Amino acid sequence: MADKDAAVFGTIPQSQNLRSGLVDTLIAQIESGDLAPGQRLPTEQAIMAATGVSRTVVREALASLRAKGLITTRQGLGAFVASDPKPRAFSIAVTDVESIDDVLSVLELRIGIEVEAAGLAALRRTEEDLERMRVKLDALDRSILAGGSGSEEDFAFHRAILVATRNPYYARLFDTFGSVMVPRQWARFDTMDEAERAAHMARMRREHGAIFSAIRDGDEKAARRTLRNHLGRSAQRFAELRDLAGGAR
Repeated sequence: MADKDAAVFGTIPQSQNLRSGLVDTLIAQIESGDLAPGQRLPTEQAIMAATGVSRTVVREALASLRAKGLITTRQGLGAFVASDPKPRAFSIAVTDVESIDDVLSVLELRIGIEVEAAGLAALRRTEEDLERMRVKLDALDRSILAGGSGSEEDFAFHRAILVATRNPYYARLFDTFGSVMVPRQWARFDTMDEAERAAHMARMRREHGAIFSAIRDGDEKAARRTLRNHLGRSAQRFAELRDLAGGAR
């Protein structure tokens, strides 16, 4: 491996989410030009030595880069930066959300998007929008009462708010990410007893109801406030789960 390659790959930081961390670092090196088009990447063994990750993680990271069109492989020669790397399309896949810290990052992004959307929805919503939200809330209640996580129904309610902005790009952005924006698999509902689950779901219903009421009443400030409170409480719960697990990610 050339000295330049050693310097570049020696800067790869350790990450609890090892595959995603390595992918992000390699993409940053390609986008910055530190890894130039046509440049050969170090061997798997060299990347392992520089980063401390396993061969499996390295191979998964390289496969991800290949799927994104950022690198190519040549039989017997190794991996090379693509001569014309495709622009990086932003996405969040289920495999990207591998820890509670990842969930918190997604919630932070959602707050940035949805608080503004709630305010716009309060100003622009139609009766059709309000009816759509009512239907989604009812579906969420039914799912939870039936013992489900309500993930798909929760996603549908929040998407209905984005639709009510009358700006199609909000809903399209949510659709790009899909249900990963509501990562209920990390909520640890299975660790709750019946009373805890009932209290949690009642709180969720109250918070959703407050958001709906503010949008229905055309109260822009209240819509923003209740949406921020709702997602902020969710973030607080996930932070508590992380701390209870001793900081495990």
